[in-house]
Amino acid sequence: MSSSSIPARQSRKRKVSPTPSTPELSTSQSKKSRVKESAVTGKGKGKSSVKIGRAREWPEYFDSLFKTFKALNTVIAFCSSRKHLALTFSVVRASVEGLLKHPLELAKVAELKVLLPDLILFAYIPSIELRIHADGGAISKKTREASPDFTLKKPKSISSTQLPSEDEEEHVLVLDFVDSPKGHKSANAGFVRSMPPAMTPAATKKLIEKRNNRFTDAVNELLEATRSDEDPVMLVQEAARDYIPVDPSSTTSTIDTKGKNRQSTVPAAHERPTIDTILEEIQKQAWYNNQIVHRRTAEAKEGQTGVLDNPISDTVKQALQQARKIYSLYTHQAESINALAQGKNVIVSTSTASGKSVIYQVPLLTFLESNQDATAMFIYPTKALAQDQKGALEQLLASCPSMENVVVATYDGDTPQEDRRGIRETASVIFTNFDMIHASILPHEDLWRRFLQNLKLVAVDELHYYNGIFGSHVAQVIRRMRRICAAVGNRRVQFVSCSATISKPRQHMENLFGIKGVEEIVEDGAPSGRKDYLVWTPPPIDELDPSLGHKSAMSEATRLMRFLMERGVRVILFCKIRKICEWAMKALRTELTAAGRLDILKRVMAYRGGYSPQDRRKIEQEAFSGHLLGIVATNALELGVDIGVLDAVLMLGFPIGGIASYRQQAGRAGRRARDALAVYIADGFPVDMHYVTNPDDLWEKPTGDLIVDVDSKIILEAHLQCAAHEVPLTSEDEKYFGPLTKEICEKSLTKDADGWYHTHNKYLPYPAKHVTLRGVEEEKYCVVDISKVNSGGNPRLVEEVEVSRALYEIYEGGIFIHQGLTFMIQEVSHDSKLARVVRTDANWITTPRDYTNVDAAQTFRIREIRASPHRAYYGRVELKSIIYGYYKIRNNSIIDTVDMDTPPWERETIGFWLDVPKPTLELLKDTHINPAEAIHAAAHAMMNRFALARDLETECKVAEKEYRATESRRKRPARLIFFEPSGKIAGVAAKAFDHVSDILNDAVNSVLACPCEQGCTACVLGTSCKESNLVSNKPGAAIILQSLAGLPIDADLLVPQEHQGPVAAFETIEVAPVVQTADGVELEKDS
Repeated sequence: MSSSSIPARQSRKRKVSPTPSTPELSTSQSKKSRVKESAVTGKGKGKSSVKIGRAREWPEYFDSLFKTFKALNTVIAFCSSRKHLALTFSVVRASVEGLLKHPLELAKVAELKVLLPDLILFAYIPSIELRIHADGGAISKKTREASPDFTLKKPKSISSTQLPSEDEEEHVLVLDFVDSPKGHKSANAGFVRSMPPAMTPAATKKLIEKRNNRFTDAVNELLEATRSDEDPVMLVQEAARDYIPVDPSSTTSTIDTKGKNRQSTVPAAHERPTIDTILEEIQKQAWYNNQIVHRRTAEAKEGQTGVLDNPISDTVKQALQQARKIYSLYTHQAESINALAQGKNVIVSTSTASGKSVIYQVPLLTFLESNQDATAMFIYPTKALAQDQKGALEQLLASCPSMENVVVATYDGDTPQEDRRGIRETASVIFTNFDMIHASILPHEDLWRRFLQNLKLVAVDELHYYNGIFGSHVAQVIRRMRRICAAVGNRRVQFVSCSATISKPRQHMENLFGIKGVEEIVEDGAPSGRKDYLVWTPPPIDELDPSLGHKSAMSEATRLMRFLMERGVRVILFCKIRKICEWAMKALRTELTAAGRLDILKRVMAYRGGYSPQDRRKIEQEAFSGHLLGIVATNALELGVDIGVLDAVLMLGFPIGGIASYRQQAGRAGRRARDALAVYIADGFPVDMHYVTNPDDLWEKPTGDLIVDVDSKIILEAHLQCAAHEVPLTSEDEKYFGPLTKEICEKSLTKDADGWYHTHNKYLPYPAKHVTLRGVEEEKYCVVDISKVNSGGNPRLVEEVEVSRALYEIYEGGIFIHQGLTFMIQEVSHDSKLARVVRTDANWITTPRDYTNVDAAQTFRIREIRASPHRAYYGRVELKSIIYGYYKIRNNSIIDTVDMDTPPWERETIGFWLDVPKPTLELLKDTHINPAEAIHAAAHAMMNRFALARDLETECKVAEKEYRATESRRKRPARLIFFEPSGKIAGVAAKAFDHVSDILNDAVNSVLACPCEQGCTACVLGTSCKESNLVSNKPGAAIILQSLAGLPIDADLLVPQEHQGPVAAFETIEVAPVVQTADGVELEKDS
């Protein structure tokens, strides 16, 4: 594997033109390449300021073009100073022609865009996108009253879910400058959005002069780059043909003035260029500005075949050849099958798409050959993955002449009740999940006895998925299953698991399954194609005007995705959360429409949680068939659902799941040994920037150990109640459930006269219903599209949204996005959990104006901190979220503010906290450190030192609130607080509280020992921070942590800090108040 870091700045004139596909294009393509290079002003020689004046005499053509530009500049600046809507070409043209006294042609504007491609917006957009307010009702009211809509009822008939289709829409041609006023820059950079200003005449004049200078500089650059045997005028005019916008509404063919078809056909998969060729082409584009800061190449690897100790039968061999085109086994496959044949339990931890499913499918066929009564259980974390693998197994069985009657069935929450009895009685193989094993199979072992007595093989796929609280629950379910199988006389069950590459796979499987002697196989024998890994950073909007900042990571991601798709590269774009996924899909829809590439748009879909099962299956089928060119997804596709060949993976921002998720997502490309590409597109957040400056960590840093807490008393008690209902417990069951079994049984279960432990009455009659593996299932809102109801159509269910998300996404007047299509929310009923929406092509989005307070409410325990005068507290925590309005946002600028009056969302949970002493607060202020930054960083530093921190949360500080320009009455206590998510209490906070001294001292050591200056993921940055670590201060964190630990504060930290980044105009932190303590609480000693 080779890697290289790319210099931050390189001369743009080093580029050469791409090799033309035909001789007659050679000259023109070369000229276009050069004119585009020189058009990016100031980059030819790394200039940092506008060059005023002419470097040499201009051809008369450019004088004339300059007059056109100045007229255009004047008109647009005048309009922008008075309104903040996109300007149509027809409106601008009329005014410009009045100044020029001659017509303004499309070709002339295109020539201007050739010279200033990043400054001029010249494209078609849907006509409806010019609006700020949608039609109808109360939507346009600036201030809203509470509207519970208690009379709104669910429609009697809602059509089955289907992916929305794009309606025909008219488009208008927009002409504007991208540097038009977007809003005043706050002195506090954390507040990223503001209302657009009304420009003064002086500001308007200054803006006009700046743009005119930009034009002058662009022409000078072009003339300097033009060879003596070339005509710069011809270069511009030829290149301009590529910039004449395409009207998507037009039914006529898109033909340029030379009669050539301007819309190229997307190459077939087998005809696409190589990734290396595409990367070379990218670096020759006019918009490329050294975004690639690091490149690592993994060369292609030949497959290594292995030999079975006991050859498989001709029948199985023939089935593999016919159904899967498998003629030999890779080394890891052969080693795994050999180990299973020897009666061992096995874990295989190899790369994505290395053929791991064969490892348990071949032994299954062997079992069935020798015993038609044998059964097997294949367990997957998602229904989609189970369906995918079920089809593969059925195809394999169909190729075995003796196994046509083997029944394979899916047994999950979607399985109809009427089908379940038949599955229990006849199925040889079931595809299921741990939720069903827990709630439906183990509680009814008498109905499943045939299946469990003959159970030979249990295969668990994607084993890395099972860790943290969920993994801890699953560990107890597996122990219950092993116990039940032994109780019905079956002690011969073998377990095999597959996982992505993780650290200590054997240890993880042994912890999860409660067994020893697992055979670990990690050497990957599968072949792989060449793969390039890139780190990509957004460039400045304008190198000549740093005040404009950098381009957004999303715009970079969507442009790169479009570029790849146009060349036949099948791409998946991973987004961190659902909302970003839909925003990216909306951006792609707008950009592809504006470019006239509806042929590509039809082959792009979003995929995320919240879609109906029917929609998700349809998207999976479209992807697997090869029809889709692009998928915009959350980590719902991080797991190994086979969606066909993917050539490229783009990651928009660093994945929330950390390095393990990065590697899992990157592994989705090149799944069938062809060359592939993985691009990490860094956002501007601290965690993202850490991996920009330390790219080797992405590949060389070990992933953290996967943690399963089998000693959690809360989780263990819940499953002992379930186990006792399945078969009464005895002290001998410690071999399954561990040394805490007797203690918990004595305390929490019911003991009979014979010494058997039975389920406590409060869990009866169905204890499994009281125990949820994934936490309390939330209620959901139904989002229903009523756009076509008035014209006789039926309401259509768009999707269902969990209550915790609905609060922030469903409010009257808001924009709801599904598959990149925008819907206006007209009515919301909180009683019936129903939101009515109508289709609209708004060119803005809405974001809620909200805050959440996390407050310690009552103390249940107090614990000393080792060698410190301070204390840690454990108890009840109250969470209150308030949504008081929303913003309408376009281009990251507020175009409207709406107030709302909604009731608060209140819930309770359990947590622990440490109060920052008042002298420490004063010390922070004396050293010019923002207390909010220090507290936030210190909280993440402690979470980074606790293995189960992924199941804890803290009160993340919000930049827009901490750095606001006006003072807020809302002050937060100086407190580090940690809590379990509401509805998912599993004793994690209690375990952390029990070890608070160790966690605190580990945090002190890690922060002080870390060599970074501003903080990194090894010390004070949290990869799962909900506010992207924008409010953070490493020295401040060290002061707080040392103070709480009772340690002397490092003298270097007490030197007043030179502040970097945004400044807090007002104090937002106050001394933490005393929290009420429950009766009888005594101080716990730290032992």
